[in-house]
Amino acid sequence: MNDSPSDPSAPDLPPPPPSGAARPTPQRSNPRPTAVRAAERPPLDPQAARAQVEDFCDTFARIRTELGKVIVGQTAVLDEILVALFAGGHVLIEGVPGTGKTLIVRTLGQALNLTFNRIQFTIDLMPADITGTRVLLEQDGKRELVFAHGPIFANVLLADEINRATPKTQSALLEAMAERQVTVAGSTYKLPPPFFVLATLNPIEMEGTYPLPEAQLDRFLFKVFLPYPSTGDMRRIIGSTTTAANPEAAPVFPPRKAASRVEALKALVREVLVSPHLEEYAAALIRATIPRGSKFAPGGAVMLPADDMINRYVAFGSSPRGGQALLLGAKVLALLAGRVNVTYEDIDRVAVPALNHRLVLNFAARADDIDPRALIERLLDAAKRLHR
Repeated sequence: MNDSPSDPSAPDLPPPPPSGAARPTPQRSNPRPTAVRAAERPPLDPQAARAQVEDFCDTFARIRTELGKVIVGQTAVLDEILVALFAGGHVLIEGVPGTGKTLIVRTLGQALNLTFNRIQFTIDLMPADITGTRVLLEQDGKRELVFAHGPIFANVLLADEINRATPKTQSALLEAMAERQVTVAGSTYKLPPPFFVLATLNPIEMEGTYPLPEAQLDRFLFKVFLPYPSTGDMRRIIGSTTTAANPEAAPVFPPRKAASRVEALKALVREVLVSPHLEEYAAALIRATIPRGSKFAPGGAVMLPADDMINRYVAFGSSPRGGQALLLGAKVLALLAGRVNVTYEDIDRVAVPALNHRLVLNFAARADDIDPRALIERLLDAAKRLHR
């Protein structure tokens, strides 16, 4: 299956020669190679495929083990963050202060052996404080403008309390998330791969904040909720963090191979197979999030019946990016299960983090304190009849 939005186009033809110019002699030998479609690639040897899947599972488990040395509990949250990492997306984390959001991101950078930067978003933060700016440098009697890289030039970036910055500053970060590059004074600078953003939201203090618009929320692959630790985890946290010993995560990858290893594992995820009926199932879930009365609702037959609560409480449903998040996250779970094909259960397991921030609720939902996660669970219950 080809996961790219469109197939590669034909090679561009060279411009015609000017009038009166001698035309080049056609070359009959060494023809120009053409792009090979994903469906035309030779099948992977089963033994080699099995080895790659085992390597993926082993690497994932080692990273999770290293995170568990520092992070107490929150196993489900850590798994969702790692799934989003290998799926190639970014994560929005919402949780109350003191629950370990910053510690999780910093420890992830240590375990992956990748560069890590943190940006504390405030109301006076400017886009240049994130992307970088040009500075005047004098050397050997000469002056020239040199680009000084901002903190965004890192593999793992923590955008702490992103909703405290102005929309102009927020957009500077979100542009880099989508394009993997920044533009300063007309010059474009590529960000080093892999580029993984984890942004945090503080749901308690809303004064002086600028909530992310729905179109910007859609840029995050997953939205993860970080709950309070349980009583047992709370005891372990206060016991382990008040002693002289501070546990640290050991790097899983060598320094010079860390970035290439992560990129290779992300590329492997894209090779996982998805059958047409599962693509149709993911599309049906996305279609079911769109209220029936919306003027943007598409026509045609639907696989799932309209849900009354969706029609009552949802103003806008998920975009196609939600479907992409479903399949990419499901592909990671398939590899972790030792498979090279996606199942219904894989899609269902990632539905909540992939879609909960993509449902735009109306005023009635806010008045009735409706949680979008509950609406998604209702859709999954209704969709179980399609698991055949």
